Amino acid sequence: MDSQTSQSSQAPQSPHTFQVDLRGLVDLLSHHLYSSPKVYLRELLQNAVDAITARRAEQPGAPAVVRLYAQGGSLRVEDSGIGLTEADVHSLLATIGRSSKRAEGLESARSEFLGQFGIGLLACFVVAERIRVVSRSARTPDAPPVEWTASDDGSYTVRTLDGDARTEPGTTVFLTARPGAADWLGRDRVLALARDFGSLLPYDVRVDDEAVTGASAPWDGHHLSPAARRVALARHCQELFGFVPLDSIELDVPLAGVRGVAYVLPSAVSPAQRAGHRVHLKGMLLTERAEQLLPDWAFFVRCVLDTDSLRPTASRESLYEDETLAAVREALGERVRSWLTGLAAGDPERLAAFLSVHHLGVKSLARHDAEMLRTMLPWLPFETTDGRLSLEEFAQRHPVVHFTRTVEEYRQVAPIASAQGVGVVNGGYTYDSELVEALPAVRPGTVVAELDADTVTAHLDTVDPDQELALAGFLAAARAALDPLGCDVVLRAFHPLSVPALHLDDRAARHEQARAEAEERADDLWAGILGSLRGSAPRARLVLNHLNPLIRKVGSLKDPELIGTATESLYGQALLMAQRPLRPADTALLNRAFIGLLEWATHTESGEDGRR
Repeated sequence: MDSQTSQSSQAPQSPHTFQVDLRGLVDLLSHHLYSSPKVYLRELLQNAVDAITARRAEQPGAPAVVRLYAQGGSLRVEDSGIGLTEADVHSLLATIGRSSKRAEGLESARSEFLGQFGIGLLACFVVAERIRVVSRSARTPDAPPVEWTASDDGSYTVRTLDGDARTEPGTTVFLTARPGAADWLGRDRVLALARDFGSLLPYDVRVDDEAVTGASAPWDGHHLSPAARRVALARHCQELFGFVPLDSIELDVPLAGVRGVAYVLPSAVSPAQRAGHRVHLKGMLLTERAEQLLPDWAFFVRCVLDTDSLRPTASRESLYEDETLAAVREALGERVRSWLTGLAAGDPERLAAFLSVHHLGVKSLARHDAEMLRTMLPWLPFETTDGRLSLEEFAQRHPVVHFTRTVEEYRQVAPIASAQGVGVVNGGYTYDSELVEALPAVRPGTVVAELDADTVTAHLDTVDPDQELALAGFLAAARAALDPLGCDVVLRAFHPLSVPALHLDDRAARHEQARAEAEERADDLWAGILGSLRGSAPRARLVLNHLNPLIRKVGSLKDPELIGTATESLYGQALLMAQRPLRPADTALLNRAFIGLLEWATHTESGEDGRR
């Protein structure tokens, strides 16, 4: 019994065939594979162009025409291509996923065809409820014309016709609109889509009598001068993308099978904004939103190009990420890089106009490209204590290039450092600190140092020991007032005289301050953990300017409470001068100091009135 059961369980099972719900598949195509119903026209043009390409491979002198006729919710598309026999219809049109371009022996010829996925006419069901195809084969001239009619419920019929139904080789496709989709088959819509998708196709394509093709690609046109070429390309950019470019960059990479142009945007854009490039595949528009075509740093251009080497995805609305695309991306990036170096060498005015808008993109490139950094050093602008300068000019002025890593740090020290003759670069903006640190690699002998609170304090003049000793009581009261805020008080003499106090800290001090605040708010468990992380980083400091008249007056105060209020006011004013974000404790301190000063002023006036 067990043996029989075992033999029965191992008996071969008869295979089953997958069943396809065409309605469900059409829904999948329209809602997930394709971004818009408009792709149906691209698929029709694709099939027609591929059919003509196949016929011309066997009959080089064969006609190459595609005609589209739209009227009353129906569309007719005629081509002079290779055509189909009855066997071809059963094999190709009725089998999902099968493509004549993937047949054995045609692998070497696939590069000549646009469609390679076998989805074919299914895309038309996105807008049509019925598709009728009439075709006559050029390969088998004696074969009668054949008609294939399919409905969106998944059924189809095939029948042969008499010879008068179609006398010349080729194919005619008839679409009948589904309810609610008639607009997609309207003449104006068909003409607009045909021009959008097929304007660069190599064959004669017309909607009724209006030409879709015939004009050469803008980058292939002949012009009387380079200036005339720039004007023509600028006009094309305005028509295509809606802006007048700062400049046009030719993208001619024969080894990669790429021809096109990159237009430089006239206004700044965020590096995080994904650029949408327009890519044609053998003349047929593939996508208007190709994002991976150029390196990330080249976000300041928009491209339009034609290629015969890149692979499309199954939806034919984006590019397949492979080694070929990576090589093309690198080649196009090199072309943009060459354009930049060419401007630096021969057209500084145009380069300055470009950098005034897109310096961020060039800085992004220069981070990873030493040669680009070396080329752009005289041109890239940086915020410094000497004004807006290039790193090259700044390094010529200062033996040590000091920089800060944040904008807040720069705002703290810039006025004081400038008065002391210390040059500082604001490295708080995107990429700037990285470029400053890379400066010695491309400019040997340059000394670069990060500016911190200790360095600034060291450049300030010390006060005479006797004068500082005389102010010991005042300094002790001032330090007691700011100790809860994690801030020390020191006395120095510095310019400009108008600055009474300077607040200095660094990242380590801010981290320790943040840790202490978190420890105060935490429960016992977290307070213990945060307490174990207490660091030995230097505290922030309030540097009082002994040369300032107000500090001299405040230093003569004897009342510890009044000294504390005055010190808190100076601390708050220093924070505001540095444009530092205020913590809740800082805001409370400012309010307390303001009220305290008002009470003191009111009390003093009342006392004077009483004595009178």
